[in-house]
Order: sequence, then C-alpha cells, then structure tokens
Amino acid sequence: MGKFIAITFSLLLTMAGMAQSNADKAGRATINGYVKDSLSGESIIGATVSVNMPGGAARSVMSNQYGFFSLTLDKGSYTINVSHISYFGKTLSVALDSNQSINFDLYSKSSAISEVVVYSKRRDGNVKNAQMGKVDLSMTQIRNIPAFMGEVDLLKAIQLLPGVRNAGEGNAGFYVRGGGPDQNLIMLDDAVVYNTGHLFGFFSIFNSDAIKNVSLIKGGMPAQYGGRLSSVVDVTMKEGNMNKFQMDGGIGLIASRFSIQGPLKKNKASFILSARRTYIDALVKPAIKKSSSFYGSGYYFYDVNAKINYRFSEKDRLYLSGYFGRDVFDFANSKRSFKTNVPWGNATGTLRWNHVFNRRLFANTTAVYNDYNFKFNATQESFQIGLSSGIRDITLKSDFDYYPLPDHKLKFGGLVTYHKFVPNVVSGRQDSIIFTPNNEGSKYAMETAVYLQDDWEIGSKWKVNYGLRYSSFTQIGPYNLFTRDADGNKLDSTAYKSFQAVKRYGGFEPRVTIRYAVNDETSIKAAVTRNLQYIHLVSNAGTTLPTDLWVPSTYLVKPQISWLYAAGLFKNFKDNTYETSLEVYYKDMQNQVEYKEGYTPSLADPEEEFVFGRGWSYGAELLVSKLKGRFTGWVGYTLSWTWRKFPLLNEGERYPVKYDRRHDLSVVGNYELNRKWKLGGVFVYGTGNAITLPERFYVINGVLTQEYSRLNQYRMKPYHRLDLSATYTPVPKKKRKVSSYWVFSVYNVYSRLNPYFIYFDQTGSPLNGDLKVEARQVSLFPVLPAVTWNFKF
Repeated sequence: MGKFIAITFSLLLTMAGMAQSNADKAGRATINGYVKDSLSGESIIGATVSVNMPGGAARSVMSNQYGFFSLTLDKGSYTINVSHISYFGKTLSVALDSNQSINFDLYSKSSAISEVVVYSKRRDGNVKNAQMGKVDLSMTQIRNIPAFMGEVDLLKAIQLLPGVRNAGEGNAGFYVRGGGPDQNLIMLDDAVVYNTGHLFGFFSIFNSDAIKNVSLIKGGMPAQYGGRLSSVVDVTMKEGNMNKFQMDGGIGLIASRFSIQGPLKKNKASFILSARRTYIDALVKPAIKKSSSFYGSGYYFYDVNAKINYRFSEKDRLYLSGYFGRDVFDFANSKRSFKTNVPWGNATGTLRWNHVFNRRLFANTTAVYNDYNFKFNATQESFQIGLSSGIRDITLKSDFDYYPLPDHKLKFGGLVTYHKFVPNVVSGRQDSIIFTPNNEGSKYAMETAVYLQDDWEIGSKWKVNYGLRYSSFTQIGPYNLFTRDADGNKLDSTAYKSFQAVKRYGGFEPRVTIRYAVNDETSIKAAVTRNLQYIHLVSNAGTTLPTDLWVPSTYLVKPQISWLYAAGLFKNFKDNTYETSLEVYYKDMQNQVEYKEGYTPSLADPEEEFVFGRGWSYGAELLVSKLKGRFTGWVGYTLSWTWRKFPLLNEGERYPVKYDRRHDLSVVGNYELNRKWKLGGVFVYGTGNAITLPERFYVINGVLTQEYSRLNQYRMKPYHRLDLSATYTPVPKKKRKVSSYWVFSVYNVYSRLNPYFIYFDQTGSPLNGDLKVEARQVSLFPVLPAVTWNFKF
C-alpha cells in the first residue's frame, strides 16, 4: 500500500510539471495568488475568483482552505471578479500576456458601518457548484442566532439546518440523515474531535472567538474526506491578525472568554491565543456552608485554543495549532468520607506546511496528534478506585490542489493514522494492597487512505465532481486473540506482536456529483457516494457521553458501509437575494452496531456484547434562505424516515431509531433595526423521539415486574421552542480603541416543557391493594434569560 501511494503521488507530480510546461507552449498563462482579509491579513476560504470569457461564458475557481487560487487561461485581456458572502467584492482588469501572481485583499462587511447589507457580487454558488448538501457558516451568521445561556455554539447552529437533528434538549450532539452520532467526522484544524461536548453535552467544545469558518457536508461527500458515513463538520481556527494586536472577550452568566491575537512579525508571522472557563463552581461554592456534607463539590470546564503561523515566502508557510479542553466534576460527602474526581477532555495538535510547487500546484502536508481521555477517581477513607478509557491518534497526511486547465481542478492526497483504543481500565488500592483486575488490553490499528478527485466543468450546462478513494484498516498487535466455547469461556489464545496484522479490511469509495444548469438561476444536481467507517461508538444513551467507548473494527466487528443517493433542485431568486433548494435522499447502511438486549456495562471486552444489523433512511429536505437586506434568515424543513433491522433485536423486525423524526422544522430570522440594535429569533418544531415503554405491569411474589413494548413503538410529545435575542451595539460619536456590545437572549420564551425522558413512579403497595403506577415526564429547561457583554480592543 505504501509503495502504491508513493508511486501514485510521483506520477501525479510529474504530470503536473509536464502540464505546466505544455500549457505555456500552448499560448496560455496562469493567474495565481491568495485571497485575504484586508484588515487582519487572514486567508479567506471559499472566495469565488471568476473571469468573464468571450461569448458570455464564465470561468471560476474557489480559494482553498488556505486562500490559494489558480486560473489558467488563453492569453488576452480579462476582468477578474473576486467575491465572498462575508466580504465586499473586488474587480480588476488584467492584460494576461504572461504568468502573474496577484493577491486580493477584501474588506469585511461586518467591519463596515452600514445599515443594509449590500452584496457587490451575485452569490450563485448554490446553483453553480457541483456540490450537494454543503453549507458554509461564518461566525458572524452564527453569532446572530439566539444562544443557549448566552454561549455562542456552532454545533447548535448546525442543528437548525435541514437534515440535521439535535440529540436532545439543549444538547450539542446531532444526527445527520439517519446516521448515529459517531457517523459524523468532526475536525478542528484537521484534527479529529472524538468528544464534542462540555457539561455532559450541553455546550460544544468550540470557542467562537477562536473559530474562523465552519463547513457542513451532509451529501455528496468529496473523496478527500472519509472514515465516517453521514457528514463532515470541518472547523477552521483563526490564524491571528497579521497587521495589529487585538483583544476580544466576553462575560456571560456561566462562562467568560478572552482572546489575544496579533503579529509576531508584521506581514510574516502572527498568533492567536483564546481561552474560556465556566465559573459555576465559583458561584455555587460560597452558597455551600463548610458544615454541609457536600462542601467541596463542584463542576467546571475550560478550554484553550492556540495557533501561530509563519510565512517564509509566497511559496512556503508553516502553521502550528492546538486545542486543550477539560471538564472536571468533583463530588464530596464529608459525612461518609467520600470524594470523587472525574476529569475528561480532548487534546489536539496540528502542524501544517503549505508549499506552492508552481503556479498550478499547491500542497499541504499535515501532522496531527489527538487524544481523548476519561478518568474516574474515587476515595472513601483508605479505599481508592480508578477508571480510565480513551482513544489516541497520530496522523500524517498530504493533500495537493492542482489546476491544470480552466475546466478542471484536481485534488489528490493520502494519509496514514495510528490508532490506540483504551477500554475501561479499573485499578484500586486499600492501604498498601493494590488491586489489579483482569482488564481487557488496549487495541491498536493502522488506517490508510489515498484519493483522487476532479471538479470538471463541461461547457456552460454540465459540471461534474467525481473522485475515488481507497481506504484500508488493519487491527495490529500487541493483541491476544482468544478462542472461546459456546458459553464464551476462553479456551486458547494466539498472541500477536507489535504491528503484526490481526485483521485487515479495505475497499474503494467512489464519489460522484453531477450538476445540470437549467439557466443562470436554476440547476439540478444528483450524487452517489460510498463510505466506509472503521471505528465505532456504541452507546446506550442518546448522545455522546464522556463514558462512551470508541472501538475499532476487529476480527469480530466489521466496518460500517453506506451508499447515499441524493438528487435536488436548486434555484435562486431576485438576483440571488433568495436561495432555495429541495433535496431528496436514500441512504443504505450495512454492519450497524448496537448492544444486545439486556446489556450491562462490565470490564469484559465490549465487542462481545455487540449485535449487528442494517439501517436505512430516506426523506426530503427544503431550505429557503434570504441573504440580503435588513432582514435575513432561513426556513428549513425535513420529512424523513429512519429504520434499523437487527436479527437479534426486536424479534428480527424493523424498528424506528430513537432519533427518527418525521417532521423537523427550523425558522431562523435576523433583523437589523438600526445601527445600534439587531434582533434575532429561532423557532424549532420536531416530532417527538421514538421510545420504548412498559405496556404491562405484573406483581410476581410481591415484586412489580414490567413487560416492555417492542423497540421504540411509542413517541414522546412533539418538541417545539421559541428563542429571541437582541444585540445592542453603542455607536460613539468619536472612534474609540475599545468597542463593545451587549447580547440579551431568552431561551424557550413561552416556557414549553419539552420531554427529556419518561419514568414510571410507583406509589402504594400491592399487598394493600392500593398500588398505583404513573408515567411522569422530566423536562429540563423552562424559560431562561441570559445576558452577555462582549468587548474588543
């Protein structure tokens, strides 16, 4: 596999060099460069660089993740237009008689003092691009959405898009097109994030002050991405202001944050450091008396984002970024001499090197380290017990952007990842006696992939994005493979040495998206993608909890496989003021994993408790967005069905999954009242979650016994909620170095008591004949007002 990847890359690089020489001989020239923010010097992702060709046709390319673009054209005179939804566009006339390097600096609309948002260039990517199910959200858009407890949360913003469902009341977890929470590839600066939640999932780990861009791909996944079945959430951190020092921050009801950024060497190097911490513990502890048995208990979370970059030349740039976050829960009961400490969190580090080989070939090489760790420590008098689990990755990858002709943009690359999976490991001691239970050992794996994709514009009507990815996954040693009898008892074992292959999987993952342009404002798209997923998260809960375990594909657990088929109609109105799309999809999923009936957690290998089956999901998604003017926002609606079928669950009959939601509606609106006030509102409605409930109760030998329904045969009440916000920005008569604004928000305005879970309460006694069993609903959040003060200087 390694030789194949090396040979493939060598051939592609050789072809790139030959194509550059041949194009020069054919009377063509290349314009390349970077698109940057004029104030901060940060690169702009996804800016459209377009050229009007003779005959009325147009050629365009989008700046990549680092702001780089390249266009090869016949020699002549052209008008170049550069545009982005969050920036004022720029137009430049160029006499292209030789290769040229041009950098474009765009001015941010958020920095402009204007009552009405004016778009200087038509935003028609919704219609023109050969991409389905992709949404790019700027942090400006996300900040305008009313936030839970005043904490801006990009994952909650994503939940408001069609095809994306939340995992529960106030929760940052989400499900996409019938997939589970583990089927979403969430990356922060190319580092995979395995646990995205703070406060048991009620807040995401992403600090809005440190984030530059968020992209969601839920259909037609490009070949550069892999390892998950349902979606990609690609989060990019800010690079740091290249021109001046800047400090930002905010003080809210439950957390505060602070960021500092600026040049290390002007126009050469910059940095950003951003930190956030809750002070729930600091607010609650003074209220707990020292005489209380719970004195010393508390909870808090914190996270730190850091990034530096250095531009050696126009051809070489180095980035180093990292994230470290922890949740810490402490509980103390002095009366029982009991204490517990539960820390968990993520740590990531990314080193990237950008290199421009020539005007048409851009390369990025990345080394990534990421670690998720959960620990539980408890002490009672002289007895101590500890529990730990986690997952650790080391990844090396290279990605190349190649622009051979105006009609083609190629992307190719490869990666290799070393995984270490740590199961629940228990240890303990009492005085000098140390307990070492028979824990399951760690598991190791090596994952590799290579891909090639092409964005091909075939005339003015057709555009195709097609690609092929080949991935492989090998469980490696050290590992002991046990032979067991019918009762699961270990009979014999085979020992595998370090890096010795235990079990190998692999396969091709074709991806293709086709766009047909009916006219300048209307297009039809269709996509087919195949995805393989080699690591799995199996949980009894509805969302990602810190105790959940990631497990690899092994000799027993096969990779998950999906085929996604999607088609859609995309149309813009009134000079792209309104964007609309209607997409339909069908997804088939093989080798789905669940726990067997009656499972209880233990120290045994969890894969011995798995059962396997298939799943499928289908539906339609409607999105209507308004992009210009004082009033902006969107309406998203999803009609869908999601099913699972396991031979050993539900008597082999199909059943709806918990997050099967027939109707899902989100309405998001923002209105700029004047220069000082902005208003925002969100309304959401969703069919209630599917749930399994007891249908009959029996008293056997004086004990109340329950008989449950088939899996998920009942529904909770529908979920709906209205959130409102108002943002006040003082406008001083004179320009000041310090600026600030206030955000007032109300979560769940009409205090809807949405169901979180249902339990059955028992009163009376069967012996006295007055036994009464009642179903009771637990709801979490009534109306919750919040206020946040944000500053910048």
